[in-house]
Amino acid sequence: MLDDLNELKTFRAILREGSLSAAARRLGVSLAVVSKRLATLEERAGVRLIHRTTRALSATEEGARLAMDVERALEAIEAGEDRLAGGRGEPAGTLRVSAPIALGRRHVAPVLGALAMRYPRLVVSLELDDRVVDLVAEGFDVAVRIGMPADSSVMVRKLADNRRIVVAAPAYLDGAGRPATPEDAGGHAFLRYGPGLDPWRLRGPGGKKASLPAPARLRVDDGDVAHDWALAGLGLLLKSEVDVAEDLAAGRLERVLPDWDGGEAPILALYPSAKHVPLKTRVLLDGLAMHLTALTKGHARRFLADPAAVVC
Repeated sequence: MLDDLNELKTFRAILREGSLSAAARRLGVSLAVVSKRLATLEERAGVRLIHRTTRALSATEEGARLAMDVERALEAIEAGEDRLAGGRGEPAGTLRVSAPIALGRRHVAPVLGALAMRYPRLVVSLELDDRVVDLVAEGFDVAVRIGMPADSSVMVRKLADNRRIVVAAPAYLDGAGRPATPEDAGGHAFLRYGPGLDPWRLRGPGGKKASLPAPARLRVDDGDVAHDWALAGLGLLLKSEVDVAEDLAAGRLERVLPDWDGGEAPILALYPSAKHVPLKTRVLLDGLAMHLTALTKGHARRFLADPAAVVC
C-alpha cells in the first residue's frame, strides 16, 4: 500500500527540487532520511520510480504516472488541512512563491517574513528569478509578476496599480536641470538596464505620445544597480513606480516629467486554476495587496507593522 504520506511528500519534493539533497533541505530532514523514504516507496511500488545519475535525476515512466496521482492526492489532503486550519485562522503548510529579483527582495520577501512570524505553522519558500516560471510544472503556489501574463490558463489577481515613471536624484536635477517636456530631456544622462536599448515610449496629457531615444550613459543587466545609480545622481531612470515609491516619499528621488509616464504595469499575482484556493495562498495575496496598495499611498510599512490586519 502506498499510504505513507511522508514517503509521498518526499517523492514529490525530489521531483520538484531536482535532487535528493535539495529535497532534504526543503523538507528539513537529512539526506539519509530522504534516500530511505525513496527506497522504501520504490520497494512498496515494486518498480524503480526515479532515474539517478551523478549529474541528473528524472522520473521513470512509472514514476511520472505515480507523480500525477501523488500530486492530486496530496493536493486534496492539503486542501482538507487548509479548511480545518481555516476554522482556526491558522494558515499552514509550505508556500512556494516566485517573484522578480528586485520586486521580490524589496516587497515580497518582507511580506512573507511578516506572515511567517505571525503563523508558525506556515513554511515559506521564496525563489527570486526574473524568468517566467511554469506554476504547475514547477510546483509554485503563487508567482508575483509585473505586467499581464501570456498564459491564460492561470488565475490572475491584480495586487496594485503601477506605472513606469521617470525619476532622478534631486542633486542631479539641480545641476542638469528639470526638463518640462520629453524633448527637453534629450541632453540628459540616461540610466538603462536589461537587454534592450529601445526608446522610452511615453504617454502624456490628452493622450499625447512621445519617443525619447534615451541613449545609455550607464547600462547594466540588474535593475537594482540602475536604481543605485539613480540614487547616486548619475542620471534619469525609467522604473516601476512601486520600486521607487519609498525613495520618492523620502525625497531621495524626484519624479521627472510628472505629466508623463511609460504606461501601465500592474503588479499581479498568478496562481494555479483551482476551485479551492488554499488559505495560505489567500493570506499571502491579501497581505501583498495591502502592502503594495499602502506603498503607493505613502504608507509602505502599515501591513508589515501589523500582519494581523489580514483577515483569515
